[in-house]
Amino acid sequence: MRKVLSLNQEWIFCKEGVKETVNLPHTWNGLDGQGEGDGNYYRGACTYTKILPRYEGKVFVEFKGANAVCSVLVNGKKAGKHEGGYSTFRFDITNLLTSPKNFLEVTVDNSANNKIYPGFADFTFYGGLYRDVNLIYDVPETHFSLTDAGSKGVYVTAKTNGDVKVKAIVTNYVSGTKVKYEVLDAEGKVVATAGDREKLHVDSPVLWNGVKNPYLYTLRATLIQNGKVIDEVKVRFGFRDIRFDANEGCFLNGEYIKLKGVSRHQDRETIGNALTIEEHKEDIELIAGMGANSIRLAHYQQSEDFYDLCDEYGMLIWAEIPVISRFNKKAQDNAMNQLEELIKQNMHHPSIFCWGVQNEITITSENETLIEGIRDLNNYAKFLDPSRPTTQAQFTMCSPKSELNRITDILAYNHYFGWYMKTCTGLDEWLAKFRETNPDLGMGLSEYGAEGILGYFSDDPVQGDYSEGYQAMYHEHYVKTINANKWLWGSYVWNMFDFGSALRNEGGVKGRNNKGLVTFDRKQKKDSYYLYKAFWSDDKFIHLVGDRYPLRTIGEKTFKVYSNCDKVTIKVNGKQKTVTAEGIFVFDGMEIKEGENKVTVTAGDLKESYVFEGVAEYPREYQKPDGAASMVRNWFVEKDSTSNDEYYSLDDTIGDLLKSEDILSMVKGAAGTILKSPIMAVVKPFTLRQVIGIAKLNPEIVAMIEDFLTTIKKA
Repeated sequence: MRKVLSLNQEWIFCKEGVKETVNLPHTWNGLDGQGEGDGNYYRGACTYTKILPRYEGKVFVEFKGANAVCSVLVNGKKAGKHEGGYSTFRFDITNLLTSPKNFLEVTVDNSANNKIYPGFADFTFYGGLYRDVNLIYDVPETHFSLTDAGSKGVYVTAKTNGDVKVKAIVTNYVSGTKVKYEVLDAEGKVVATAGDREKLHVDSPVLWNGVKNPYLYTLRATLIQNGKVIDEVKVRFGFRDIRFDANEGCFLNGEYIKLKGVSRHQDRETIGNALTIEEHKEDIELIAGMGANSIRLAHYQQSEDFYDLCDEYGMLIWAEIPVISRFNKKAQDNAMNQLEELIKQNMHHPSIFCWGVQNEITITSENETLIEGIRDLNNYAKFLDPSRPTTQAQFTMCSPKSELNRITDILAYNHYFGWYMKTCTGLDEWLAKFRETNPDLGMGLSEYGAEGILGYFSDDPVQGDYSEGYQAMYHEHYVKTINANKWLWGSYVWNMFDFGSALRNEGGVKGRNNKGLVTFDRKQKKDSYYLYKAFWSDDKFIHLVGDRYPLRTIGEKTFKVYSNCDKVTIKVNGKQKTVTAEGIFVFDGMEIKEGENKVTVTAGDLKESYVFEGVAEYPREYQKPDGAASMVRNWFVEKDSTSNDEYYSLDDTIGDLLKSEDILSMVKGAAGTILKSPIMAVVKPFTLRQVIGIAKLNPEIVAMIEDFLTTIKKA
């Protein structure tokens, strides 16, 4: 019978000739990938070495994740090479273990590589052996496969009527070997059995029903030779069904459900993506505590530990591969491989309801090669797992009429109206237009969000000030719009947690995307967290918006409370007011005096008390520092259709447009190489309208570009 030994302890790690002893999980970009490198973080090859004794039976070394190219040698001989930074893979090292002490050398390289996804994205590509490494030994010659795309070698598909279909890949099968399948319920009782047949049936199965009842069964597969069990694999699964309707939204086991979701990157402050099970548990508890029922795991395969937790907590999961931002034909084979690994390794998880094949892939272009590449990925996903829908996350400027929108089973868009362009009402206008254009397409919001940096506070927050207050106002509009449109099958806040993005330098914070509802270290829930809790959670609570800011300017003020109670009362310096509302409670005309101010918020048996100090002048430390870089500076100006010479338009020259820091930042991010092209000297004197005329862009795209430009004040 196979045995598993953790190899996480005591590796000799070498980076640029400097050695140290480390334990896994480990990354070398925990600091420089989060701002300490001022945008430059180490991307190259490092080595991990370890001594292994000789073991019995067949021996495999298992890597749960190594970013991004991993090459393995045993005693100087090649064991294997893996390309792709987010999936499990294994190598058979049996014949390479030739002595009592064997030298294992693992080289991991996160250098830029145009044959591997992701190539460009708004997150740090942390290098290292950042998940567990195990040794699997005493594996019999005949065994459930350990090399079928990193899977368990046993695949389970279950239907709500109790039918269970099983497929097993057996390595070195010999005549007379028998396979036995058993289904165990949550208490460990055997409820179905089959011999070599790959079909079982469970009478009256308990359905896996999301957060209401995440009931799990276990399939136990055993290999038997001469009456003796020689290998065994266990796979947890659930009985559930999900479908989508263009008008009515999402249905889980035949019951309507609005997918109330957040997106999640896997990294943390200072430790990068080298998370342990404890960090994964804390993340799922924060998400569940807010009342969410769905998570988009962006933009890559995440830890098996986290998928297991999602099964247990009843979260519905959007799982995807890192085909993102720029389509790369050279990396298409790698995309196919990553998709195969994602699906084969995780198709037993009932929490996963769809496979995502791309994110914002049209940022730089949309052409037939790209469309064909995405279609191939979609077809391969359907071949590997016909039981689940496929999906994709479109860039805002991807036309509602795009051919791409008809490729996957379901569809979603990333929209940042109110942050990167226009104001929040731009979302309502866009949704109405999309619905009119595509009445037969249901849709979700795969991303939306605004930066909220802890410590920035204002009585009158405005778009682009990076304050928690504006972030909360932004989300107030979005949550109301999402709730008002039943045909939107779900939505995913970008992002649940602040995350590392080494190239960013915004709002006075380097190396970080600050759109999280919770801080990078998970220690502070921002006001927006409580806004969603007010609309999503049944656990009664009250939260005073801006409760962490002790200094308030004197005068008449408006206080705001988020709560899922029906009625909330506030008392400020003895003056009391009660408001009945849903989620958001606004209290106008409350007076802040100089010196100490006592504020009490109550709802039923709930009570919270605060003390604020009234000051004459607005504290400078509550504002974004002067000169702090900002990609959204002056993008918050709402304008009508009349011409305004203070803002850009299609009739400005390319040269003048590139004088804007905001436009230049966008161009660098989406297609930075073009700025170095000799053609720039030729096109700079021409207006954007002239260039667009030559390029013959889709009118829908032109209209969106024009809307975008009219929100940017001239440099």
